[in-house]
Amino acid sequence: MAARAYWQGQIRLALVSIPVQVFPATKSAARISFNQIHKPSGKRIRYQKVVPGVGEAAAEDIVKGYEVEKGKYVLITEDEIDEVKLEAKKTLDLIQFVDANEVEFLYIDKPYYVSPEDDATAGEAYVVLREALKATGKVGIGHIVARGHSNLVALRPSGKGLMIETLRYADEVHKPDAYFAEVPDAKPEPELLSLAEELIERKVKPFDPKAFSDPYEAALRELIEAKVENRPPESIDEPQIGAKVIDLMEALKKSVGGKASTSTKKAAASAKKPAAKKAPAGKSSAKSGSAKKTSSRGRRAA
Repeated sequence: MAARAYWQGQIRLALVSIPVQVFPATKSAARISFNQIHKPSGKRIRYQKVVPGVGEAAAEDIVKGYEVEKGKYVLITEDEIDEVKLEAKKTLDLIQFVDANEVEFLYIDKPYYVSPEDDATAGEAYVVLREALKATGKVGIGHIVARGHSNLVALRPSGKGLMIETLRYADEVHKPDAYFAEVPDAKPEPELLSLAEELIERKVKPFDPKAFSDPYEAALRELIEAKVENRPPESIDEPQIGAKVIDLMEALKKSVGGKASTSTKKAAASAKKPAAKKAPAGKSSAKSGSAKKTSSRGRRAA
């Protein structure tokens, strides 16, 4: 079944309009969810809406309420909510452009794919906009209205296409000051910083999302399949984690004090000369002595 569009409309930049469709880029159905079951009967538990001291509430008697103080609510009807909902707007106006790295990950909410409508003109304009964003290193900021709500979005190039990310508003994000208040202002020792950088460099490789999976999810699926098939579940290999470091700073200091860095070892290796070639009889002892002296000097230099 074809994916259902989250939003349909036009991206507008000045006098240029590009008809597009927007689709969710992620899926939640990939994760296992459970229902609560009554064990003796094997039937699913259903929840009833009950008013304390009154009993079960009829559907027509239920309205939404906002708690203004403990135990006191302002009641809002569905009709009143519908009146303040924004009308579906079919245009994404790009109101400004910013450097791609200016939009912090903290503000990014959900990603969506943006595809052009099945129209040759739309496709051409779509490609022009994609390439312009790539060339300038910018992302477009604008609003779309979907399902009665206004969403702040960032439009950015993504491979062959475009994508938007819905953004959180400033009042939806906690200020970091309270959480980072205890972080010391002092700069680390150069030797410790150098070693930490070296440890990072050792594990640098291109990011491949397919290389990662959720072992808990895999174990749950195996448990469910085993129960269906009436067999013991097979064990799932967990990711191997290195030895536990009790005190990171102490470990770094020991490493600095007791081990030469990779760069130092490389310098020592390059200082060593290659082994002497086999000499004719009668000259081997002299050349051997020379090689030993060179090797000795190389070690001292290291």
